[in-house]
Amino acid sequence: MEGFVDETIIEVSSGHGGAGAVSFRREKYVPYGGPDGGDGGRGGDVIFHVKQNLRTLSHLRMKRHWLAGNGGPGMGERRHGRDGDSIHIPVPPGTLIKDAQTGQVLHDFSLTEEVQWIFRTGGRGGQGNWHFRSARHQVPRFSQPGEPGAHEKIIVELNIIADIGFVGFPNAGKSTLLSLLTNANPKIAPYPFTTKIPNLGVMRVWDRDLVLADIPGILEGASQGLGLGIQFLKHIARTKGLAFLVDLSEENFLESYHTLCHELEAFSADLAAKPRVLIGSKTDLDESGERLAQLKAAFPELEVLGVSSFARDKLTEIQEAFFRLAEGGVVAS
Repeated sequence: MEGFVDETIIEVSSGHGGAGAVSFRREKYVPYGGPDGGDGGRGGDVIFHVKQNLRTLSHLRMKRHWLAGNGGPGMGERRHGRDGDSIHIPVPPGTLIKDAQTGQVLHDFSLTEEVQWIFRTGGRGGQGNWHFRSARHQVPRFSQPGEPGAHEKIIVELNIIADIGFVGFPNAGKSTLLSLLTNANPKIAPYPFTTKIPNLGVMRVWDRDLVLADIPGILEGASQGLGLGIQFLKHIARTKGLAFLVDLSEENFLESYHTLCHELEAFSADLAAKPRVLIGSKTDLDESGERLAQLKAAFPELEVLGVSSFARDKLTEIQEAFFRLAEGGVVAS
C-alpha cells in the first residue's frame, strides 16, 4: 500500500546548559576561603518516542513548539545545578523525521525496531570557578556559561496505513458512516460515485486512534478495471480488517456481498482473506427488520450488524466491532 501521507511541521528546542557558579568558601575563621563554585546543569534533550496506539500526527498539529528544559545554574559548595527535563515527542510507528529546509531524511522509524531516538542533546552546563583555581589564579572570579541548546524546524511525516477499510457498491452509505464515526468530512450526495478519491478519518475508541478508509465504490467487474474502485483497492491492502457495507434498500442486497468478495478475490487473495464485519446500511428503510434478519441468516459465519446513518443508531456497536477487528478480529470463513 502506498498509503496516505500525513505531515506537519514543528519546531523543537533542546535545553540550554546552566551557567557555572562563581562562589567562595565561607567558613568561620577562614577569611580567605578558596573557590567552590559548582557546575551548571545539562540542558534537556529532544527525544522522539514511538507510541504504538498512535495512528496519525493530529496531536502534533495541536502543539507546534516542543521545548526541553534548561539546566539550572551551579551553586556554592561545588553543588551541581539541576539538569533540564528532556522533552519526549510521541509519534506513530513508521514516522519519518525530515529537515524542513532541505527535505533530507534525518530518521526513519520504519527501518528500525527502536522505540525512541534522541534527536538533539541539550547544551552542557558551564564549569564553576572551582575548576579554574591554580597557583596563579587562587581567587578566580569567573566561570563558564552553559552551552546553548539547538533550535530547529523539522518535518514530521507519516505514511498512514488504515486500520479498517470500507468496501461497498456506490451509494451504499460508506461516506456517511465515515463522517459519523470520525472527524472526516467527505463529499456526500444521494447519487453514486460521489467519492472520487479515498477519504480517511480517525475514530477515537477506548483511548486508541483507529484510522478508517473509505474508497470509491466498487462495481461488478472492478477487478478488470471497470469503475473507480479498483484504482484504490491497493489503499486497503494493508488494513487490519474490512467493513463490507450492503445497502438493505436494494433488491439484490443478498447477492451484493458475494459480488464484492468476488472482486476482492480477483484482485488479491490476501485482501480477500482479511477479517471483516458485514454491515447492512439504511436500516431506516427496512422498518420491519426483515431484510437485516435475512442478511444475518445468509451469512451466519460473519458478524452482521445493521446501521441507519440517518437515525444515527447502532454506532456504538460498530465502533466496538471495528476495535475488535483492529485488535485481531476473526478471519472470514
